[in-house]
Amino acid sequence: MGNRTNVTEFILLGLSSDPQIQIFFFLVFLVVYLATLLANMVIMLVVRADSHLHTPMYFFLFHLSFVDICYSSAIVPKMLVNFLAEHKTISVNGCLAQMFFIFLPAGAEIFILSAMAYDRYAAICDPLRYMETMSKGICVLLVSGAWTIGFIDALLNTVLALRLHFCGFNQIHHFSCELPPLLQLSCTDTFTNQVVLFTSVVILGSSSFLFTLISYIHIICTILRIRSAEGRRKAFSTCSSHLMVVGLLYLTAFFQYTKPSSVSSVALDEMVSIQYSILTPMLNPIIYSLKNKEVKTAVGKMLGKFKFLK
Repeated sequence: MGNRTNVTEFILLGLSSDPQIQIFFFLVFLVVYLATLLANMVIMLVVRADSHLHTPMYFFLFHLSFVDICYSSAIVPKMLVNFLAEHKTISVNGCLAQMFFIFLPAGAEIFILSAMAYDRYAAICDPLRYMETMSKGICVLLVSGAWTIGFIDALLNTVLALRLHFCGFNQIHHFSCELPPLLQLSCTDTFTNQVVLFTSVVILGSSSFLFTLISYIHIICTILRIRSAEGRRKAFSTCSSHLMVVGLLYLTAFFQYTKPSSVSSVALDEMVSIQYSILTPMLNPIIYSLKNKEVKTAVGKMLGKFKFLK
């Protein structure tokens, strides 16, 4: 290590080194990012403006949209700059900062989705006590807890990464600063970092997944006990959007962490990362807008007001 040069910045190799393809990717991801911002801002604005949506379910949806904006904004702007930049560099501290702001909303999102599952459980399985179970104080506590867990997870992994020493090779085969590629570049022992990362992924991922799974087992059992087909359809329609969003997230995560090493590659890992960190934040509000009648109605009213103003 004494003869190696200390690394002060990393080179993000990104998705391609071809200038023409980079311009194409810049345009594609610029559209995706703008769509993500617009769609999630519309959801947040509609939830705030329409009194009919001042319920626990839409309170969580508001915060999910905010998380998706934060998650996408931690990755895509730097990615867009690098598509056009000749030198695709990022300082070591800048890289660690980006890593922190990737961990934070990612951790918060999975527990906000779990809180939304619990909300659907309370609404369908115990409707008479729903407003008591999902009071404003409980909703604020659940969202605050989700952000706190995300913050602690991000802080713990980032603080441990600050202790790493980087020297020699400084190229990251990725479009953003995520912890696993960084650990491969460290000249110092990364055993503690790997253990903490693995433990946090397993504990946070499995606990949120089990919480969501148990909620939906109770929901499905309750729906199946409803005698009328129309009643079953209405009950299921209230949670179909959330189920699609959760399924999209966990199927991607399941594939990422259970695929055999024989099918692992830089290109495949980047595709999976694009799916859950860039496309999912754009798809979440679209799914809720298309599948949820109340959201569609509220968006229609808002657009109608804008047309009237014109």
